[in-house]
Amino acid sequence: MSIDENFPKSFPKQHQNKQPGSESQMNPMPIYDAPEYHNDGKRLKGKVAVITGGDSGIGRAISLAFAREGAKVCIVYKDEHEDANKTKELVDKEEADCLLISGDIGCEDFCNDCINQVMNKYKSIDILINNAAEQHTVNSLEELTKEQWERTFKTNIFGPFYLTKAALPHLKNGSSIINTVSIVAYKGHEQLIDYSVTKGGLVAFTRSLAKGLASKGIRVNAVAPGPIWTPLIPASFDEQKVSKFGSTNIMGRAGQPVELAQAYVFLASQGASYITGEVIHVNGGDMVET
Repeated sequence: MSIDENFPKSFPKQHQNKQPGSESQMNPMPIYDAPEYHNDGKRLKGKVAVITGGDSGIGRAISLAFAREGAKVCIVYKDEHEDANKTKELVDKEEADCLLISGDIGCEDFCNDCINQVMNKYKSIDILINNAAEQHTVNSLEELTKEQWERTFKTNIFGPFYLTKAALPHLKNGSSIINTVSIVAYKGHEQLIDYSVTKGGLVAFTRSLAKGLASKGIRVNAVAPGPIWTPLIPASFDEQKVSKFGSTNIMGRAGQPVELAQAYVFLASQGASYITGEVIHVNGGDMVET
């Protein structure tokens, strides 16, 4: 039996009323780990990684994969304490150091304090993963409020800007910044207008920073997920859409967080030393023109 056959192809109807959603309330739980994806190469040994949204979904899979590769992991999350503590427990089992920091990345003061906490504990930062995001559906542009537009930009654009700016003085030759963008940055989405715009902006942010930081030996890349089963999905869409999530993909199912984690490990490792300004698309075969 292939590992693909172990991944669900449909989901029970469900919905969550709070962003960015709780992993512990999902049915089934996202798959953030599988033996077939284990790698004991310690490609990130001794590195310090700051991962926003590292408590659940894609972020949990990244945190666990980085821990297995020898990194010290700092998980920045909003207020999903149950998810964060579960992820820390998983990281601890890998005998990796883990720091939890809770707060709103849309606040510049918090982002500055976050980086200060990491520096006080670890004395260095090698990898910054701008992964945290929020999304809200609307049926039309007329329905999209100024408040929602600003809130989405605060988290998805201002957050990466604030954190990157705060971390940059501590990054050095060989450091890596990886941004989580999305397939909707390239294809758009009629119900996720503000989210799509922010992810497109993050692609431009990635490419611009890559050009600006290349001379310092700091690489900047991105990963663009397709339909991935994370807490954002039941927290964004109605029960009917959730039950069919990912089913129209050519692979016939949504992806699982564990299927993205190794892309981040690769981009953060020395194996990607000649890669910068690029976007890796992990979307189950949805062809994207970049």
